Amino acid sequence: MDVIEYRGWKNNLLLTNGAVELVVTLDVGPRVIAYRLPGGFNVMKNYDSMMGGTGEAEWQIRGGHRFWLAPEDLTRTYFADNRPVKWEAIGTHGARFTPPPETEYGVQKVMELRLAPSGTAVEVTLRVTNIGTAPTELAPWGPTVMAPGGVEILPLPPKKNHPGHPSNAKSPADYGPNQELILWPYFDFADTRWTFGKNYALLRQDVNKGPTKIGLAHREGWVGYLNSGTLFVKRFDYREGAVYPDRGTRYQTFSNEDMLEMETVGELVTLAPGASAELKESWELHGNVPPVQTEADVDRVILPLIGK
Repeated sequence: MDVIEYRGWKNNLLLTNGAVELVVTLDVGPRVIAYRLPGGFNVMKNYDSMMGGTGEAEWQIRGGHRFWLAPEDLTRTYFADNRPVKWEAIGTHGARFTPPPETEYGVQKVMELRLAPSGTAVEVTLRVTNIGTAPTELAPWGPTVMAPGGVEILPLPPKKNHPGHPSNAKSPADYGPNQELILWPYFDFADTRWTFGKNYALLRQDVNKGPTKIGLAHREGWVGYLNSGTLFVKRFDYREGAVYPDRGTRYQTFSNEDMLEMETVGELVTLAPGASAELKESWELHGNVPPVQTEADVDRVILPLIGK
């Protein structure tokens, strides 16, 4: 682990196991501002005009992976994470990052990153603690801002045939829905960036098109983003019976002309003073991956890489 300069910031932690590199800002954030194979393509978006800045009056998107709180509001969500961050090592290839407390809203955030001893896998933990004097409702939220030009792969729940006559059904559930799709007001079914297939939905980032967003309950356990021959995979679980924000979305994805955002959302809970909530996910990278344009391409190219 080394503290390095990165794009105008003097203090950034470089985490590496030789197979993969993470750069985490320490002058602001914490933000994972780069995730890459050594010497390779950074899969995360960096906003050039926001690199190296600190102490701004308003929140800055900057890019990379950040720690937000849901449901989205006009105040707490957009707290300006632009102050120095403390860090400490966790084992050989891990670190804990602690920004100053957000006393205005009575919360303390902590981000933990643990690299595997070998390979590209990273375990990500986002933990928020209520340091106020009253209960507060929230969900930890982990948006990852991806570099433009790629295609996102969203696996869909398996299809089932209609049972037909009731004698063919094992239970009333055979007639019920098995998936949730939540649409934001600026989503448009005519948007050519989207392909909704039998087994996957694909979203192509387009530098000429503005905002689009959907949310999913998402029990499939993974999503991917392929850009410039590098596949980024984000894995996470789904807990049946849990309450998730925004009408039950465990996963949300947003894109505009600048980037594509891959967003996991934790359970919506009411935290008593002193209590904490966590969001966990894992990442991995695969290099030299050929383009995918169809569902058959995903089956042929992507599934073998991720062990599906």
